[in-house]
Amino acid sequence: MKKVSGIYAVVLTPRLPDDNVDVAALDHLITFLLSKGISAFAMNGATGEFCLTQPRHLRIILSTVQKAGQGKAKILCGVGAPGSALAIELAAIAQQEGAHGLLLPMPCFFPYQQEDLDLYCREVAGSTELPVMLYNLPQFTSGLSKETVRALITEVPNIIGIKDSSGSLDILRDLTEHGVDACRIVGNDNVLAQALIEGVCDGVVSGVASAVPELIRDLYDHREQTDSDEFRRASRLLNEFIAQLSPFPTPWGLKWIVEARGVAPATFSQPVTAHRIAQSRQMAAWFGEWFPSVADTPTPR
Repeated sequence: MKKVSGIYAVVLTPRLPDDNVDVAALDHLITFLLSKGISAFAMNGATGEFCLTQPRHLRIILSTVQKAGQGKAKILCGVGAPGSALAIELAAIAQQEGAHGLLLPMPCFFPYQQEDLDLYCREVAGSTELPVMLYNLPQFTSGLSKETVRALITEVPNIIGIKDSSGSLDILRDLTEHGVDACRIVGNDNVLAQALIEGVCDGVVSGVASAVPELIRDLYDHREQTDSDEFRRASRLLNEFIAQLSPFPTPWGLKWIVEARGVAPATFSQPVTAHRIAQSRQMAAWFGEWFPSVADTPTPR
C-alpha cells in the first residue's frame, strides 16, 4: 500500500468575520464528511485558502480535525508559504498536531526557476520527519517540471510523491512511464476521470469532495470499470457540477454548496457583491434540483 492513496477531501476552512477559524463549523464539516465515508483529509490546501492561514490558525485547524475524527482521520497538511522559514514552521506544527504527511506547494507569488524550486523542496523536506507530497499548483505558484519532480522523488527519501493540481496529466504519466515508485495523486477534479482511464494515479485530493463527496466516491469506486455506463455517468455528473462552480473562486463556490446542504455557513475573507450573492443563489437553486439524482446513486458492490 502506498502511503497516500484513495480519496482525500480538500477541506474548506470556515472562518469567522475576523478571519479566525470557525471551530464549530469546521467540526460540522468533518463530521459530515465522515458520515459520507470520507476519512482522509487534506487541510490548508488552496481550497482551504492557505494564503490566509497563520501558524496559530493551523494548530486550531488540525486539533479540530483530530478531535472530530476521534483520532481515526488521515491528515495531509498543506504548508504553503512565500519562503522556507514559514513553511518549516508550519511543517513543525503539522508534525506536532499529528498530521500523517505534508503537501508542499512551491513558494508563492514570484516566478522561480526549476533549480530554485528543487533547492526549496529539499530544504523544507529536510526539516521534517513527515512524508512530503510535492504540490504542483501552477495557477498560483511556479510550476514543477517532470524532471524536477522525478529528481526530488528519487533523491529525497521523505518526498514520496506529488499532488498535481495543474490540470495536466503529463507529470503523472511521466512518473508512470519511468517506473518511479511514487504516490501519484490527481489534484484537479477536471482530469480525474481521464487519470483513472489511463491508470496513472493512485488517488485524488479533491476539492469537490469537500462539498459533494458522493460525486467523487461514485466516480472513484467505478475505477475498475472505466468503460461502463456507471463510470461515464459519474464523469458526466462531475463535469456538470464543475461547470456550475466555474464562475466563482473555487472556495467560494464550494462554501455556498456546503451552506446549501445545511452543513456550515458560507463566510468569506472579503466583501461579497450583491451580484455574486445573486449568482450563488442561482447555483444553490440549480443544486437543489440537480442533486437528488446524485444522492440516489448506488455504490458498486
